[in-house]
Amino acid sequence: MTVEAQPVSELPDPRSLGFTVVAEDDLPTELTDLVDQVRTLIDTVAHTEADGADLAAARDLVAEAVKRIDGERRPIGALVHRSDFEGPVGFGTLTNVVEGPTNPAAPPMRLELTEEGLRAEVTLSGVYQGPPGLVHGGWIAAMLDQALGSASAAAGMPGLTANLDVNYRNPTPLNVPLEITARVTGTERRKVFVSAEIRHNGEVTAEGTAVMVQVALPG
Repeated sequence: MTVEAQPVSELPDPRSLGFTVVAEDDLPTELTDLVDQVRTLIDTVAHTEADGADLAAARDLVAEAVKRIDGERRPIGALVHRSDFEGPVGFGTLTNVVEGPTNPAAPPMRLELTEEGLRAEVTLSGVYQGPPGLVHGGWIAAMLDQALGSASAAAGMPGLTANLDVNYRNPTPLNVPLEITARVTGTERRKVFVSAEIRHNGEVTAEGTAVMVQVALPG
């Protein structure tokens, strides 16, 4: 296997394929602040022991907030473009459930380019809990899948996951900083081989490998 990334300049701009694209820098600060507040709200609701009166008052406030902002919506499939990624590889779905900047359900995770591939730090609250005090295995797989696919795209080879293998090495704790790293390890025709890990205090808690199949794009 070899690693031969496609020059990103040869990848088409999603706008030319009919996708709605929003520049990350153009997202209103008020929107990203709201996303953070709603993420906090979700965690608070999941763990609260407030009395019925306070819960009813909070419910009414949330209902009023929904009415206030529920109007014109961006289309499903709208993309966000990150300017810190070179050219066409910096696109992702705006509401991606793992890293979408407008999705409060997404963990506060942001993958950054490194010399080896990609890296992120994330702290997961009890909203992402599986066993007591530990991250749900499904979320571990989802974060690894996101990192693996993003590593392939960042190398100029965007594609879809054809195969994902996850090994859970140690329990992954909640409410502590976790490190996620990912990289391309090889290519074979349209296949891209990638690997990733999640670490806590330098110890691998989970690792994943995947085969990505490059998308045949027009142009």
